[in-house]
Amino acid sequence: MREVLGGVFCLFLAFGAVAARAQDALLKPFVLASRGPGDMVQAVESAKAKLTQNGFVIAGTHSPYPNATVIAVTSEELRAAAARSELGGFGAAQRVAVTKVREEVQVSYTNPTYMAHAYRMAGDLKGVTAKLQAALGRIEEYGSSGHYPEQLRRYHYMIGMEYFDEPSLLASHGSHDDAVKAVEAGLAAGRQGMTKVYRVDLPGKKEVLLGVAMKGDGDEGKFRDDRHIMSVIDFKDVKSTAHLPYELLVSDNKVYALYARFRIAINFPDLSMMGENSFMRIKPAPEAIRKALLKTAGGKED
Repeated sequence: MREVLGGVFCLFLAFGAVAARAQDALLKPFVLASRGPGDMVQAVESAKAKLTQNGFVIAGTHSPYPNATVIAVTSEELRAAAARSELGGFGAAQRVAVTKVREEVQVSYTNPTYMAHAYRMAGDLKGVTAKLQAALGRIEEYGSSGHYPEQLRRYHYMIGMEYFDEPSLLASHGSHDDAVKAVEAGLAAGRQGMTKVYRVDLPGKKEVLLGVAMKGDGDEGKFRDDRHIMSVIDFKDVKSTAHLPYELLVSDNKVYALYARFRIAINFPDLSMMGENSFMRIKPAPEAIRKALLKTAGGKED
């Protein structure tokens, strides 16, 4: 009798877990807002206007390569949410992309709710998601087969690869102000081809997020080059341009970056390990990016 009751109890718990998960939809990293014939310049200006009309602040704009523009946006709600969690500053900006693919213009954006869970933020940013949808529209989420929130909060690509809470510590400086100045100076100088796209300061916290454009030439430099990396991994018909730009986070007196095996994988979780368009094709990229950002931040190798 005890065994029967135990089995029934376990079955009840299993059904409860399934029911709880059913309340959470599978999340994907990007949202396709619109697609169709159009002019790139007009589409970018239209997107900016709609974003500002819906309460977003344009933090910066970047064209990483021809026929692609990324608009980094933030808001009071987004900054406040980012300030409430450790290293939450990585989620203080969302990215909107306008990409021309042959004769089609695609407008897309990062999914704030997906990012909130992936970056272990306080709350789920559903309000920000709704406002982006109201501003730009929504056809579908895309970019992966999907993950549940609890999966995203403990995500890593595979055994031995980094989690969100294992970022690269790039540099330590005497104070928060010194750290920010060092990063700003490195980006202004274009060290290692790294330049500034945007800056977002978090309220009531010594934390600053900086968007970074990455360029590199030749066989050595291409693995820290946005255009080369995206030419390998962003190969599907609907583009994931809003993966860019990369970020540096100054938290107190320290400078961090998400290691590329997490930062790239969280936006391309279904990318295969081997093959023509795979992580293996950009295998040197994580260390190439880390070393370039380290020099930009004024850090030194141990």
